[in-house]
Amino acid sequence: MKFFIDTANLAEIQEAQDMGILDGVTTNPSLMAKEGITGEANVLKHYQAICDIVDGDVSAEVISTDFEGMVKEGLALAALDPKIVVKVPMIKEGVKAIRFFSDQGIKTNCTLVFSAGQALIAAKAGATYVSPFIGRLDDISTDGMDLIESIRVIYDNYGFETEILAASVRHPMHILQCAEIGADVMTGPLSAINALLKHPLTDIGLEKFLADHKKANS
Repeated sequence: MKFFIDTANLAEIQEAQDMGILDGVTTNPSLMAKEGITGEANVLKHYQAICDIVDGDVSAEVISTDFEGMVKEGLALAALDPKIVVKVPMIKEGVKAIRFFSDQGIKTNCTLVFSAGQALIAAKAGATYVSPFIGRLDDISTDGMDLIESIRVIYDNYGFETEILAASVRHPMHILQCAEIGADVMTGPLSAINALLKHPLTDIGLEKFLADHKKANS
């Protein structure tokens, strides 16, 4: 399973990269705004800064909702760096844009996916990644893992190469459940990734080892 971090914070991205487990980054306008990044020039500059840190794909989202606007923005984003993946919303115009970018050899991430039908359409259009938002489904008392499982079955049935990128991951159990089902990628906050490191028995065991070492060498 690939690990992407869902943030625009350069310090968090660098921390995940330094850990040696980071495969990519996803961002969106809300995450950019959270970091105080405004204005087209500054946003593009920030995307480039992210690409300079990571080795893998970096999803950069278009703002337009019409085909021409998405194509114009997507081409500008893709021109920044080969690592850029153009992030496009799951709407009819977005599907058309995904097909356009796919035909041009530009990677895409179809975002805001909430049903297996949407994921099927995205794969048919040639999306590189499809992003089902499991956390937001959980928020409305719907099991996001059921969606991941349905998409996995459909993609395996027909050999679609589109990768399932589990998005809106909130906690470590989301990550583990997605890994068990077979999601190709997960994207979430650094806190969820770091939480996978934690176990009380590890802390207790390490404390005992260090205490025994101190006794043996005192």
